[in-house]
Amino acid sequence: MPAGKVYIIGAGPGDEELITVKAARKLKECTAVMYDRLVGKGILKYLNEDCKIYYCGKEPGCHYKTQDEINDMLVSLAKDGNLVGRIKGGDPYIFGRGGEEALSLLKENIEFEVLPGITSPVAVLNYAGIPVTHRNISRSFHIFTAKTADDYSVNFEVAAKLTGTLIFLMGFEKLKIITEGLIKNGMASNTPCAVVMRGTTSFQKKAVGTLLNIREKCELNGIKSPCIIVVGEVVNFNDKLNWYEKKPLFGRNICITRSKKQSKEIHDKLLDLGAEVTEINSIEIKNTAENLKTHMESLSNYDYIVLTSVNAVEILFDYLRNQDYDIRKIKAEFAVIGNSTKNALKKRGIVPRIVSEKHDGYGLFEALKEKVKKDDTVFIPRSKNSREYLKVELEKICAKVEETFIYETVPGNVQDASIFDNVDTVIFTSPSTVKNMTSIVGMDKIKSKKVIAIGPITGSELEKIGAEYSTCNECSTEGIIEECIINE
Repeated sequence: MPAGKVYIIGAGPGDEELITVKAARKLKECTAVMYDRLVGKGILKYLNEDCKIYYCGKEPGCHYKTQDEINDMLVSLAKDGNLVGRIKGGDPYIFGRGGEEALSLLKENIEFEVLPGITSPVAVLNYAGIPVTHRNISRSFHIFTAKTADDYSVNFEVAAKLTGTLIFLMGFEKLKIITEGLIKNGMASNTPCAVVMRGTTSFQKKAVGTLLNIREKCELNGIKSPCIIVVGEVVNFNDKLNWYEKKPLFGRNICITRSKKQSKEIHDKLLDLGAEVTEINSIEIKNTAENLKTHMESLSNYDYIVLTSVNAVEILFDYLRNQDYDIRKIKAEFAVIGNSTKNALKKRGIVPRIVSEKHDGYGLFEALKEKVKKDDTVFIPRSKNSREYLKVELEKICAKVEETFIYETVPGNVQDASIFDNVDTVIFTSPSTVKNMTSIVGMDKIKSKKVIAIGPITGSELEKIGAEYSTCNECSTEGIIEECIINE
């Protein structure tokens, strides 16, 4: 078997979007990945579903795998013919031991590429409101690894005399040695100093003080490893330039449980509002649009077509397009549930005549019964999992109702359910997401979080497991966002 190839990838400091376009593209091609402790779990969303995932992180004082074991595993996976992504936090060549891994591959004649990443000492301080350089204040910056600061790897006599910003990585346990070393060698004890914990993520915290009191400030603020330590006058900008921590959802880790395709819009909006987003795609949409085949001849004869979800809109019109069906043949009025479904239909060039004020089947029936006449024909292409409520109620007023199942929701393929542990809020958008998440993470974990239900039907499913929840005022992305902010 021909040997594969290895991409040594810098994934940035934690925020899932601080990854290069090239890295995201190459991760989609990988058949196996190895990732570290400091890599944000959101990066895993860039992988294809069949990719094999291996955790090889190193905890302080406890290595899950030694560096030699990691090197050997890279070689082994590549020799098995895999396209391997070696994902590392920050940049692989900045205290990341990427060079050692590249040399081990070179020794075995295995092809590799190194994809640079946004390095944490720059990005984390940016997210903490601290520019590493600033005109007339700091014209240089100096990065040290403080992991072995107590064995003279840092020359404090030289460091204390540098006029630029000093940045120490992997040094929280050595904070006393660093501050005392700088003061002892002539740096003023009132020099501004800050420590930023898990920057660019929902766990970001910082302590700001001076060389003399920063350890006390860290203790008061509950700071712990991993951290970045910064020393210099640029620290004084931390409040004025603090754009990230002022976002309305900063510090929140919000879990979306719907399918991957459905999640994108709300995922991006939550990120823009400062939240860290955890995607657990507990459902997938199985397309069964071939069931429309028997309705194609009569499609132009219906008086009403009822669409109860965005999925129904997308699947129906994608099928018609693929069948070269001229939608001008359709004479029916369209009725939809909610603004999201209305907007999806408008993107297809059709404005629905009926939009339910209440975002559920009850509300849509109330709107329809004012319009539908005795001999009207109604067509409902819907999910196999949804209730028969509309069909049953419409038939009671003598409407002729036909329906077909054009999709169904099935359990999603969850790669790593442990990512739920860091979540503080979880959003449910359907009863099936509740059922599937209960089987994936268990009801006790769900009940330990802030829980948001998109509507009362989803809420009823949450009541079955005894979960307390709040309900969105509107069954839409905007309604979910509003509820997340209210539940701050």
